[in-house]
Formats: sequence, C-alpha cells, structure tokens
Amino acid sequence: METRDILKKNGFVFKKQYGQNFLTDTNLLTAIAEDAGVEKTSSALEIGAGAGALTRELSARAKKVIAFEIDRSLKPVLAETLAGCENTEVIFRDFMKCDLSTLEEELGPYHVAANLPYYITTPVLMRFVEEAKLCKSITVMVQEEVASRFVAKAGTADYGAVTAAIALRGEARITRKVPRTMFFPRPNVDSAVVHIAIEEGRIAVKSGHAYREVVRAAFSSRRKTLENNLMSAFRLPRERARELLLSAGIEAGVRGETLSPEKFAQIADALVADGILQ
Repeated sequence: METRDILKKNGFVFKKQYGQNFLTDTNLLTAIAEDAGVEKTSSALEIGAGAGALTRELSARAKKVIAFEIDRSLKPVLAETLAGCENTEVIFRDFMKCDLSTLEEELGPYHVAANLPYYITTPVLMRFVEEAKLCKSITVMVQEEVASRFVAKAGTADYGAVTAAIALRGEARITRKVPRTMFFPRPNVDSAVVHIAIEEGRIAVKSGHAYREVVRAAFSSRRKTLENNLMSAFRLPRERARELLLSAGIEAGVRGETLSPEKFAQIADALVADGILQ
C-alpha cells in the first residue's frame, strides 16, 4: 500500500507546526540513505521519522536504527510502514529533550539522517556539532538557502556562524538538490541534501568551547568590525583586541565573515593563552 493511502487510512492530518512534508520517491530515498553512508557495522539515528519512508531505507542498511518522531499521531502509520524492520526503534519524543550521551551509549558509532523543518534545523545540527562524541556523519534535508549557508566559503554573503561552527568538526557538501514537487504536501521552497563528514581534530584548536565563543562574537553584529565585536564580547581594551588580531595575521578593520575557520581557531587559542577563555 502506498504511503499516501496508509496516511489516509489512519486518518492522519498534517500539522503545520511540525513542518511536515513527506517524501515517497523510492529512488530519491535510496539515494539519501546512500548519501548518509549508513553501513551494517554502524547504527543510524533519524530525527523526524515522518511516515517512515527514509527510516525503512536506513533499516535495510544499518545494524540498528533509532528514529525520533514528535508527532504521536503517526504511531499507527509507522507501525504499518515499518512492519518487519526488526532492527528499528521509534521513540515518540522531542529529540532536543533527550539525553544524547545515554543515546550514544546505546547506538555506538552512528550516522545521522534527517528531513528537518526550518524552525528546528540549526538547533538540531548544532547539538550534534557541539555535543556528539560517536557521530560519524550528519546527512540532512534542508531548505536550499539553508544548505547554501552550511557549505558557504569565507567572504561570501552566505557565510556565517553556523558555517564556521560546522567547519570545526566536519566538511559539509551538498549531495543533491530536491525540488519542492518531490514532497507532499508541496512546500513553498526547494530543498537540498547536505552531508557533513565528521573528522575529529580537523582544525587544530586548544578549546572547542573557546572557538565557538569567538565565532559567536565575530558574527554577533555583522555590521561591526571583528575588533569591536571582540572588545564587546570579552571586555577587551582596544589595544589588546588589535594586538590579538595582528598576532594572528589579521588586519584591523576586518569583519568576521571574511575570516576562515582556521583564523577563528588562532584567535580562540590566543584568548585561552591569556586566560580569557577556557
């Protein structure tokens, strides 16, 4: 039975507050599961199971699948679409409220796959980037304009705090574009799949926390110079802020969006050396 028919049979009503847009194209779902790099030696964690179409593809490839779904009204739908997927568990909870360290103990090394609505995309992604210990990769379907931010280069309009935050732990690339016509209900924007390969120690830095604080400060006011943003965030006198930038080979007057992640790491290391950050 087709997913649409299963949804209709179970009286499912789409809820706007959850940004529910489902995919059913088998070829596309297979491609996304392959993009995620899921393999029999590792587990898969899905955020937003929806009607279970991608969940089933992950189940066919992974050792174990845990899928989170916030909408409990999908329970009978998923019971039907995931019938026979013995290695799969669906948890009907808000993923952002779960204990990630406990979850990782159960999963072991894992890959993340998700079709995320706009309102939750960045918080979910940042949770993995900042907290995860055993995550090997993150593959997310997001709005195309959001995908452009994730993979942006320094000095471009799309480059921002989220770009630099991702770069500390992984390399992001767009694996495919997905037109709005592939979803139902049809959204108002096109989407793209972004794959982030996690590589610990990708950028040498003394403190991940310090790096994140520097990035947040750098983009706290895009209209201000980096020097001014550092002064405000860390209560530095102008002379010290300028010395800090010069020691990293950064000229006075630059703005945060022009700096590479490696430069942010240099600034963070200097602030750690000064005892300003830990």
